[in-house]
Amino acid sequence: MSISPGGVRRVLVTGANGMLARDLVPTLRAAGHLVTALDRADLDVTDAAQCVAGVTGHDVVVNTAAWTAVDEAESHEAAAFSVNAVGAANLARAAAHVGARTVQVSTDYVFDGVATEPYAADHPAAPASAYGRTKAAGEWAVRALCPDSWVVRTAWLYGAGGPNFVATMQRLAAERDELSVVDDQRGQPTSTHDLSDLLVRMLAADAPTGVYHGTSTGETTWYGLAGAIFEEQGLASARVKPTTSAAYVRPAPRPAYSVLSHDSLLAAGISPIGDWRSGLARHLAR
Repeated sequence: MSISPGGVRRVLVTGANGMLARDLVPTLRAAGHLVTALDRADLDVTDAAQCVAGVTGHDVVVNTAAWTAVDEAESHEAAAFSVNAVGAANLARAAAHVGARTVQVSTDYVFDGVATEPYAADHPAAPASAYGRTKAAGEWAVRALCPDSWVVRTAWLYGAGGPNFVATMQRLAAERDELSVVDDQRGQPTSTHDLSDLLVRMLAADAPTGVYHGTSTGETTWYGLAGAIFEEQGLASARVKPTTSAAYVRPAPRPAYSVLSHDSLLAAGISPIGDWRSGLARHLAR
């Protein structure tokens, strides 16, 4: 599908009650697009027939529906696979049938996290967790079944519409005098508002099909992010103390390095999301 740049699209957004969709839907509407927002109660992505019915009549399908409970996926991988892989496949197949484009939102967890320089969009997937495996399978299914698609990977996502690290730090800042936060995992904190803006700009530009990275520029650690949250709220960042991942062992391994390259966006003539610290400041100001 190719629609003239700037044209109005009929957009289906799945997972409408999720954190990203709560920012994406109004951003799409503000840009003039005609949006249908469906949550699980309205559209079960694991049901192929429901996907066909839901996708019909739309130009673009943005799939934000996902199993995002990373640790629970370790012991419920089949359930996570049914949403993250089978669900993505159902939507992609339905989109291809009606001639719609698919936008599959994915994750840094498709990589092993052992790199020392930003992961390129075409870097081989090597997930180290069940969640990562199911999301990598979903990427593969979308690209195979609906070639007219974008896979947009994001990472360290936060927003006003759901539980996330930034909200947790804000709460703990009011409850504790001192916090210990891991300082050996690096990534790109990204707000749902900024990611939504990027997706709308990609639609406006009719970006080429392919894989893109929707993360902020710059990088930090969870400890660095926590300190920035405190500073932006006028609190003493010295209350945040660094620690290691070994102090917080979780069922699912976390990537030590989740910095993603934006080369594919630049090649398409699309500006990446701005600096993570500026995005955080805007989020907290809102």
